[in-house]
Amino acid sequence: MLYVVIAYLWAAILFYLLLGGADFGAGIIELFTSRKNRSKTRRTMYRAIGPIWEANHMWLIITIVILFVGFPAIYTTMSVHLHIPLVIMLLGIIARGTAFTFRHYDAVADEMQVLYNKIFQYSSLITPLFLGIIAGSAVSGHIDTQASDFLSAYIFSWLNWFSVSVGCFTVAICGFLAAVYLIGETDNETDRQRFISKTKNTNIAAVICGALVFIAAYAEGIPLTQWVFGNTWGVLAIVAATLSLILMWYLLYKGKTRILRVLAGFQVTMILFTTTFRHFPNIVLLKNGGYLSLLEHRGQDKTIEALALALLLGSIFILPALFYLIYSFQKKANPELHK
Repeated sequence: MLYVVIAYLWAAILFYLLLGGADFGAGIIELFTSRKNRSKTRRTMYRAIGPIWEANHMWLIITIVILFVGFPAIYTTMSVHLHIPLVIMLLGIIARGTAFTFRHYDAVADEMQVLYNKIFQYSSLITPLFLGIIAGSAVSGHIDTQASDFLSAYIFSWLNWFSVSVGCFTVAICGFLAAVYLIGETDNETDRQRFISKTKNTNIAAVICGALVFIAAYAEGIPLTQWVFGNTWGVLAIVAATLSLILMWYLLYKGKTRILRVLAGFQVTMILFTTTFRHFPNIVLLKNGGYLSLLEHRGQDKTIEALALALLLGSIFILPALFYLIYSFQKKANPELHK
């Protein structure tokens, strides 16, 4: 049952990155779009993320619940020593959702729409930035549970070059996912070419930010290169991701975009796999060689069993409802396809 819970934890993180990441990325794409094209981008974005924008945070909630119930020591350590980036991320989620709702459903179109747009755009950037910072901090070895001063305990645990570079990489990945997903939501060739161009640019940005992650890891003595290339599975995953990236660029050049979403999702999955497989089951790496393990720092066996059963039973109800939600929105947006 423990491995069932761990599998759900990993899957929830992956789906939040793939779906929630594309959701955040839509706001990032809007932020870096010229004024004359922002309204078009906004309309395309509404059509694309409308079916799942409220459901995306379900994966984050599942992640938090699994850690809180099944791995309390891990949850406590992260929520205490990373409480500042966690609070900023959660405030970003709240601000983003509020701005999205008000700018879309506000009955009065006035100057407040400008404020809603700014809040939505910048919170779309800030939220994944700090999500990546949290992820980077968890494996950076900077969390010091024995710290005796505020800066060491609550600031330097996340404010370091490696964590910030992972945050920037996460922002680039979110923008890349959104650009790829939005290609299939366009209704004319001009917009389609515009999002293809944004896909290329965000992909280049992701590669550059990824290189910065490795540089920061080397500078801070984090064995990221060993994690990624020090085992057969990691090398195979990187090779597969690289080949899929080459295929994606070839398809973009040829103007064939049908399977781009699958390729982009596959690439992100391989990245997450390579960065977590090597040090599994250690999910948090502490300063001075300490760690928190999913196997050693789990809750009571009865708790794990109950949690696993709840996750399995919940999937029976949640997943069909999610698929029906997406189907319903697609049917509403494209009624001709369902006659």
